[in-house]
Amino acid sequence: MGNEKLQKVLARSGLGSRREMERWIEAGRISVNGETATQGDRISARDEVQVDGRPQKMIFDRDSERRVLIYNKPLGEVSTRHDPEGRATVFEHLPPLKQGRWIAVGRLDINTSGLLLFTTDGELANNLMHPSANVDREYAVRILGNVDDEMIDRLKQGVLLEDGMARFSDVQFFDGEGANKWYHVVVMEGRNREVRRLWESQGVQVSRLKRVRYGPFFMPSEVKAGTWKELEQKEINMLSNMLGMKQKRNKPLNPKEKVQAERRTKRQRPRREVGPKREQ
Repeated sequence: MGNEKLQKVLARSGLGSRREMERWIEAGRISVNGETATQGDRISARDEVQVDGRPQKMIFDRDSERRVLIYNKPLGEVSTRHDPEGRATVFEHLPPLKQGRWIAVGRLDINTSGLLLFTTDGELANNLMHPSANVDREYAVRILGNVDDEMIDRLKQGVLLEDGMARFSDVQFFDGEGANKWYHVVVMEGRNREVRRLWESQGVQVSRLKRVRYGPFFMPSEVKAGTWKELEQKEINMLSNMLGMKQKRNKPLNPKEKVQAERRTKRQRPRREVGPKREQ
């Protein structure tokens, strides 16, 4: 086996996205064979890697799997792995893994519900989130206030926010009358609270926000709030091809994993949410 870039192996091993692993290396949290790692280091299966002084099992390309879940995030859950305030997290409902861990593809804030992708492959997560991939995200949003054609044109042309220009690549009226109306909007980035901030820049309020699509994947109707569905191999292959990544064969959940995950989900399942649906 040839040497691989350290941050890629760390990400593939489920420790986080590649960008996050690069930050960990910069912070001096990673060591290889007892020496503090630096950007650009490459490792092989013979090397010993430690994170914060603790040995970590590395997963190299030939041994790795590429599993992907669609999760329907309910309101009230945070997208971090551990919350210091003790709030429920999106990771609590996911099936257990024998190796590696689930990595969230982007985040949704506590007041946003809907589609979250999880994968065991840090490189896939990194590619899906990177701006160069041009992966669009679609949201259903309920607006409190008056929306006119001029406002929609401004939102599509671009608005200067505190962290730079932002815009919707598409805005479509969906449903509603009076002060509350539903729209579907599309963004090409995953900036913090971008959808809310764009609407608020126009003097209207977002009263509900739900992600309904990430790239080619819509929320399946059978995936209720607080539950998940694992993508089939053909869907993962399609995603890999879209991102220019080589395909990988991986094992589906075994019956024991499935039963354990379903039992845990039933115990922790939150209130079902109601929101608009859109034809796929």
